[in-house]
Amino acid sequence: MPERTRRAAYVAIALGLLSALFYSATYVLNRAAADASGDWLWTASLRYLFTLPLLLPLMAWQGGVAPVWASLRRHPLPWLLWSGIGFGLFYVCLAWAAATGPSWLIAGSFQLTVVAGMLCAPLLYRDARRRVPPAVLAVAVAMLGGVLLMQWSAAGGALSSEDWLALAVVAVSAVAYPLGNRGLLLHLEHSGEQLNASQRVFGMTLASQPIWWLLAAFAYGRTGAPPFNQAVLALGVAVFAGIIATVLFFEATGRVRNQPGALGAVEAMQAAEIIFASVLGAWLFGEALPGASAWSGAAIVMAGIIALGLLAGREAAGHQAALAALRSERGG
Repeated sequence: MPERTRRAAYVAIALGLLSALFYSATYVLNRAAADASGDWLWTASLRYLFTLPLLLPLMAWQGGVAPVWASLRRHPLPWLLWSGIGFGLFYVCLAWAAATGPSWLIAGSFQLTVVAGMLCAPLLYRDARRRVPPAVLAVAVAMLGGVLLMQWSAAGGALSSEDWLALAVVAVSAVAYPLGNRGLLLHLEHSGEQLNASQRVFGMTLASQPIWWLLAAFAYGRTGAPPFNQAVLALGVAVFAGIIATVLFFEATGRVRNQPGALGAVEAMQAAEIIFASVLGAWLFGEALPGASAWSGAAIVMAGIIALGLLAGREAAGHQAALAALRSERGG
């Protein structure tokens, strides 16, 4: 049984890394929308306005909409709260920041989520999961140091006032994303409802719709309808980040919800986004690649990814009780 738990942790980490690849599209596509003079309010709202109908065909073979709608009707306040934080606050901040800073800076700043998720644990949980695994936290902090090294090198050792403001806003986004995800998982655990990753993404997208329609109304009143190219870019973000990356990430965290080390490791996989965003930005939009010292930071990030995988596997091997809980909640 420990071997099975270890494999579950490794699979979750691989899914987390894959989600980081698809999620990195957010930074370069949002930056492209900003460069095309698109209103950031449209950038924020269109992603989730597009994501909702795109998810509907997927739901037909992922458990259906009915269980999600029933859960929303029974417990509207938790859904509105955690969706407003995990999707609303998260993406409003990220979309605004994309209009003020380059994609590498936004991608790097968001890596605060590497430690934010683990530091949220004592605020959310009242059991063993409130423990922040010291070894995992130490590796995550080292990975964050590698990310900062990449940023510092790419910025030439100096950040403007706009860059610092963007950093602060993205820091809020980096906390909101794992907080909303973990908060909803905890609510479903307490209510005894079994929803898989696709259903959770659909439910949070649906519950956050009032935010996106309100932002769209403000955007229309301020700048009129969005340009065609901005709508196309937002559609790309909806497919790659709003559906593929988010479903992969939610599936990964759901698999290891009862293993603090593995859960922190999955969240730390998002640190790879700055590497993916740098490469995609250079390939698609001709952005300059980071220099040698920045790639030293990237090497630290990759070493951290390997170390977290090993730590999570070691922790999973010693948690048979967590395996029992995981097997009973496989639908999450």
